[in-house]
Parts: sequence; C-alpha cells; structure tokens
Amino acid sequence: MPIIPFRRAALIASILVFSACASQGARTDSVSLPPQGAPAQGVPAQDAQSSTAEARITEAEIDGYLRFLSSDLLEGRGPAGRGGELTVAYLESQLRAFGLEPAGEDGGYRQDVPIDVVNADPASIRVVASGAATDTLVQPDEVVVWAGSASERSAARGELVFVGFGVDAPEQRWDDFKDVDVKGKVLLVLVNDPPAPEAEPELFGGRAMTYYGRWTYKFEEAERRGAAGMLIVHTTEMAGYPWHTVVGSWGKEQLMLPRPETGAAPLGARGWITARSATSLLRQAGMDLRALVDSAASRDFRPMPTGITLDIAFDNDVRRIQSQNVVAVVRGSDPALRDEYVALTSHWDHLGIGPAVDGDSIYNGASDNASGVADLLAVARVSAREPAPKRSLLFTFVTAEESGLLGSAWFAQNPTVPLESIVANVNVDGGNLLGPTTDVVAFGEDKSSLGPMFADFVRPMGLPVAPDSRPEQGIFYRSDHFSFAKAGVPALFIGAGLTVQDRPEGWGQARSDEFTATRYHQPGEEYRPDFDLRGAVQLSNVALGFARVVANAPDAPAWNADAEFQRAGAVQP
Repeated sequence: MPIIPFRRAALIASILVFSACASQGARTDSVSLPPQGAPAQGVPAQDAQSSTAEARITEAEIDGYLRFLSSDLLEGRGPAGRGGELTVAYLESQLRAFGLEPAGEDGGYRQDVPIDVVNADPASIRVVASGAATDTLVQPDEVVVWAGSASERSAARGELVFVGFGVDAPEQRWDDFKDVDVKGKVLLVLVNDPPAPEAEPELFGGRAMTYYGRWTYKFEEAERRGAAGMLIVHTTEMAGYPWHTVVGSWGKEQLMLPRPETGAAPLGARGWITARSATSLLRQAGMDLRALVDSAASRDFRPMPTGITLDIAFDNDVRRIQSQNVVAVVRGSDPALRDEYVALTSHWDHLGIGPAVDGDSIYNGASDNASGVADLLAVARVSAREPAPKRSLLFTFVTAEESGLLGSAWFAQNPTVPLESIVANVNVDGGNLLGPTTDVVAFGEDKSSLGPMFADFVRPMGLPVAPDSRPEQGIFYRSDHFSFAKAGVPALFIGAGLTVQDRPEGWGQARSDEFTATRYHQPGEEYRPDFDLRGAVQLSNVALGFARVVANAPDAPAWNADAEFQRAGAVQP
C-alpha cells in the first residue's frame, strides 16, 4: 500500500492558471454588507461585521472561490485523487496570501491524514442467500456492499438475523439485542431511531434523530457484538435520502482511517439493502418485513433469526494515501486568552469520480461543500485584516468528511494545538446559494451555551433561529462538528434558514427537497450561474461575526448539563 506522492510544482502551476481565469470570469459586482442592525448586546461593532470597505465580503469573491472549487479540473475533490491534491494546494496558497499563520504540522499549513482506500471489484461481488430463501442479490440495484476494513478480501457468511433498530441504550431502557448472541451472524437492521409512542413523546429525541439512529452507530454496535456483517434496510423516508444517494456514496471506493491495533474485530462486510429486496427475501422465509418493523417498535422486541444464510464476498484493491487537513490561525490579541482557540471548520472534499449518471461521472459538490469552503475562505481573508479578537481563530479545512468525518476525526484525535485549548467549534457545511434569508439554523443549539449565544447574536439582525425542519435526519451527527463534540469541544453547525427573501412561502423548503431528491451526492450537483450569492455573503458575515463573539466572550462556552458530550474531568452545574 504505497503512499501517493504530492506533485507540488505541476499542481500549483495548474491552480494559478485556473484561479486567474476563474477570477476574470467571476462576478465583478461589489456589494455592501446586508443591513444587520445593531450588534449583539455587549459586543463591539467590529465584532458583528467588517469595519472597512477593503475587508468586506462580496459576491464576486465567493463566486471566484466557488467556481474553482466546483470545477471539473478538481475531479470532484476526492481525497484519494489528483483533484484532492489540487484542492489542498489551492487552500494552502489562499491562506498564505491572506496572511494567516500556518497551524498544521512541522510549521506548515498541512496536517497529514493517513487513509486506507478500499475499492471493491464489482465483478467479484457475490451476495447469495440460501436455506429458508434462495436468491442472488444484485449490486447496486438491490444491495450496495463494501469492506468493513482495509482487507484485500471481504467476506461475511452467517445466518441473517433481524435485530430491529440495532440499539442498546440503557438510558432509554432500550435493548434490541437482549441476551441473544449475534456473534458470527449477518445482521439485518433498520435505519433511524425507534419511534416515540404517544405515552413517551421524547423517547430517543421524539421526532429528532439521535446518534443511535445513524448508520455509523449501527455498524459500531454490530462490531462490538462480534457480528460477521450487517445490512441496513433502506427506505427514503427513514434514511432521509433516496437509493441513488446510497449508490453514489457507497457504490464506489471507500476511505477509512487505519484501525487501531486493539479493539473489536471489523465487520467482514457492510451494506444497504432496498426495502423491496428485503421484503422479497424475508417472504420466502415466511416472514413479513412490515410485521417485523412493527414488532421492532416495542421495548419487548427480541432478535429474530430468519433461517436464511447470507454469503457476502468480494475482492478489494487496497492502497494507502495521505490526504491533508489544511489548518491556519489568526492569532488572538489578549495575552491571557490568545492561546485559546475558536475552531472554524468546513470540509473541502466531495465524492470524486464515481458511477456515471447521464454520462457524467464527476461529483463536483458545488453546494456540498465547495460553497461552505468558499464562505470560510472569505471569513479567513477578512479575519486576517480585521483587528484580532481576544482568542485565536483556528481555520480548519478538513478532508474526507463524506467518508465518515475522517479528517475531523483525525484532527480531534491528533490536534495540531492542544485539544483542551479549543474552546468551541463553529462548522459550516453547505453555504447558502438560494439568496438572503430571514432566518438561520443552528444544529446543536440545545446542547451547549453556544446556542443561546448564537441566538443573541443574530436577533438584532432580524434573523431568528429557525427550528430544524428535518430533525429526523439527525444533521447534528452528520458533519465535522460532531468529531469535535465527541472529543468534548462545544460545537455548533450553523447555516441559512429556508425562508428566502422575496420568495413565496415554502419556496426554500421546496428547493431543498428537490436538491436532496435529485442532486445530493450526484454528478448534477454542479456550479450554476443562477446561484444567488447574496445569501452566501449573508451567511459568511454571520459566521464571521459569531466567531468573533465567541472569541471575545469573557467565559468559554460550556455543554449543558444534560448533553451527551462533556469534557474529560469537567464539572457541570
């Protein structure tokens, strides 16, 4: 598994040529900051918005970043390819030009992230059911399977056992496994949380998804119990995205961090199965999927053996690469607080080159997340020109978010500044390309003091914090702030709301739903000339101002007493 070298000179030359072209072709309009009202109480005016015309964020600036980051030249910004190397070089050059100090490894802007790249050979994939049911499931029409570890041969053979939602949550008095030994079994599991009954409306967060509902937790729990493999039953309603998103995300090479030497054995195979295929398979065994789903909604549920032996096997091409996080700092001004950091994060990666759709195989990721990176670059440039806040601002552009938050997880495990000195994380994943909004969102607002701080900051701007419109999708557990939260750092994921100025009621939600249904994690998620980048300017200024508020606050943010994340040794009121 050789390390892929970085071809610095050739790549930087390509970047400089394209960047110049992108800037020439970008919008040249310069806009003033949108009216923002008075700054939050107790916050100096310069903390809420840029104080000089030179430092203002414009549509043209964001347009230039966005065009380049979502261009075909970057090949979908896959961490394992040339496009990812180009992206890292571009970010490094921009931060250097802005004047930010390097905060990566060895005095540079980069932090190496070792990644195992595992590519299943499509011709070798075999998913065969025998015993109580016989069938050969077809990838990717009926199943999508991939390796559980960086092994040249993946295999999982055992009885298929339905384990409901696959949850063991003592604090909820819920155990789907009871005393049943599932070691060596292939588990069939439902995505999302167990439903909350009328008598317990807040069970597992009510309508909101908890971490127990995420596919990541399902696989982790299966590994802890020694299962041979796991298939998650897919429905668009329960997963929050359609089957083509599953294919686009997992029906290609997979990236994973190197596994530690100790710990549970990896699953032989991971995968998703369509509800239609699961229904057909179980029917042959005399079982009804709908009835099984109903039974899984009870605390009395016990795992259900199916009598079906599932044999999953395929060959993998395995290689080791080093991708990079890109880290830079605006040093704080207060001698007592400058060694504390507010980390601002945005993931630079997308899905690279994958299965072709309508002849296009480049997954450009204009919204996810070239737009967020463009916003954070603008914030970094302005931050380098503004009077420094008391605490330092740590700009962290992370890799491999789409593969399971790998870059942010590596940073949280191996921070380039002391972890205990990072007082907060503000994450931007997906900028606003629809236009200025009259509200904002903040995922995790109910978990720490960052939530009330954010609401106090945006209130004078006439931007109420809107409730999560899709709490069942568990957004808090699906982006890079979650890696910081798991490490004990109070974290908030901020974004634009869906009430768009001068648009009919429901227009923003309809556009969001259409994006998820047709372009999310698809090649069609490309740069479009009709993006309304006034919304990007608005969101960038919100991120800029709020980061300064947190950096200037007299006290560091703290988790709420009932939050599932706490710093080691912290004493909560």
